[in-house]
Amino acid sequence: MLTIENITKTYGDKTLFHSISLHIAGRERIGLIGVNGTGKSTLLKIIAGIEPADEGKMEHPKDYQIEYLAQDPDLDSSLTVMEQLYYGDSPMMQVMRAYERALLRLQLDATNEKAQTDLLNIQQKMDELDAWEANTNAKTILTKLGITNFNKQIALLSGGQKKRVALAKALVQPADLLILDEPTNHLDHESIEWLEKYLEMYRGSLLLVTHDRYFLNRVTNRIIELHDGNLYTYEGNYEVFLEKKAEREQLQRNYEIKHQNALRRELAWLKRGARARSTKQKARIERVHNMQEQTFQIKQETIHVPVGFTRLGKKVIELKEVSKSFGEKKILANMNQLLIPGDRLGIVGPNGAGKTTLLHMIAGRISPDQGEVIIGDTVKIGYYTQGDEELDGDLRVIDYIKKVAEVIHTKDGSVITAEQMLEHFLFSRKQQWTYIHRLSGGEKRRLYLLKILMKEPNVLLLDEPTNDLDTQTLSVLEEYLDEFPGVVVCVSHDRYFLDRVVDRLLVFTSNDSVTSYHGNYTDFLKQQIQTNDQAAKQPSKEPEKPILNKQKKKMSYLDKKEWDEIEDDITALEEKLAAIQEEIINAGSDSEKVQQLYQEQQEIEKTLNEKIDRWEELSLLAEE
Repeated sequence: MLTIENITKTYGDKTLFHSISLHIAGRERIGLIGVNGTGKSTLLKIIAGIEPADEGKMEHPKDYQIEYLAQDPDLDSSLTVMEQLYYGDSPMMQVMRAYERALLRLQLDATNEKAQTDLLNIQQKMDELDAWEANTNAKTILTKLGITNFNKQIALLSGGQKKRVALAKALVQPADLLILDEPTNHLDHESIEWLEKYLEMYRGSLLLVTHDRYFLNRVTNRIIELHDGNLYTYEGNYEVFLEKKAEREQLQRNYEIKHQNALRRELAWLKRGARARSTKQKARIERVHNMQEQTFQIKQETIHVPVGFTRLGKKVIELKEVSKSFGEKKILANMNQLLIPGDRLGIVGPNGAGKTTLLHMIAGRISPDQGEVIIGDTVKIGYYTQGDEELDGDLRVIDYIKKVAEVIHTKDGSVITAEQMLEHFLFSRKQQWTYIHRLSGGEKRRLYLLKILMKEPNVLLLDEPTNDLDTQTLSVLEEYLDEFPGVVVCVSHDRYFLDRVVDRLLVFTSNDSVTSYHGNYTDFLKQQIQTNDQAAKQPSKEPEKPILNKQKKKMSYLDKKEWDEIEDDITALEEKLAAIQEEIINAGSDSEKVQQLYQEQQEIEKTLNEKIDRWEELSLLAEE
């Protein structure tokens, strides 16, 4: 068990949390949630031993191992994928790292006797530590996360690939407690689904922060909420947390009402002229002052968000025969797509399939190689990207928003100020005067999102909007989009968000094809599973044999000649096939020779099957 007691952490004059305590037992699955900026990542770093607490203590057994995945992992760019994966001081990590290096040396120079001897010695150590299963497991994890080039240098990977390598590294390291900060960022649906199943079998305890509410619901069995510097614990998954939190807030509201009623009575007593001579009366007056100072942590951030909007005409966006390539890689081919008022379009598919490229073309940031993107005259696009804007840290929050607009005008004619919109997006009046450089990464993303919305767009392009936003901000955004009367086009891997927001999908594949699906993301995934199951149940079809010409009653001269020779041909092929199979057995560990023989075997089998089919045709002709 790991125990933290009375932990306090402050940054300047901001107290993230004060005297909080937490216990983590074996095999627990804990989700940590809270609004961006409350200190979730800081708490994870303190538990991981990366950052010190101002006060308090943490206790665990001496041999207790903690593995930590940062939200933005820092990898060694000079290492290869496998070297980074086995980065660690444990004997198993060291021997697996040495094994991969020795294997690579031998691949580069197969005749090097020293390299052969080194590899044999390391293989013996692998046997002693029983490391072969761990080695296979590590490569399986990388493959499931979409990393297949194990010897590629970290410096050559994309940001998403680096995050997946860091996740794989965290999963293979032996640990009693695995800490994951936003593990599903940059993962597609298949990888997230695999990770869910993998964590079910994970032997240690798990502590994670994630915006993915389906993932949170399926993986966790306890939720801890960090709110206004306090920790609240809920036994159960995210669904149970929502129910229990609503109950807790209702109880606190009831208690506050009783408190206010009692305070009114006491104040009325004071106004009538309380005598302060006796000790009893003095104590009662002091109690009134204490009641006035008492506060309640039940402020509910409003969910109803005013929507600024610019009129949108009937003509929105049309793509005609749009194609796009980067070098030799074709991203889009002859795409036709029509967006009309009220559309809610989700774009899904594997990383690198062209989803962001499509948004860039709609936004006018890049041009298609062929075809055209037609934008309606009344269209006003708001484009929330994955993070290409650097916020000016020397600006205050309120000044950053007011540079865009002082007010917005809603569709019912109301005027909403920048201060009010900031409050709706969970920035208190006090926090609005904070300098941007003091905000957390998630708070900056929330501020950037609000900036886009303050422009009063009528077409919203959202590229992975759920990355780095907390669950509460996502609820605010979803409510905003429910009220938004314009068009929404969203690229996302977040299943919960897509189910809430879109009613139509564009499904990208890795081979530059795009299909449409009417319905939400969960419906689409169910259909995919049913289609795959039906395909698996279908018996494999034999190739159809040519239909004989029923009018043909006689064999031609060439048919007769072939009929006389075909049985000898079949016998010769069968003997040749048997000889090849014998050679494969005798080739042993000579993989190159085995591969050549196997290819030859496949060619002979194909020819033999064709000869047998032809024999059946000729035998029917011979009978007639």
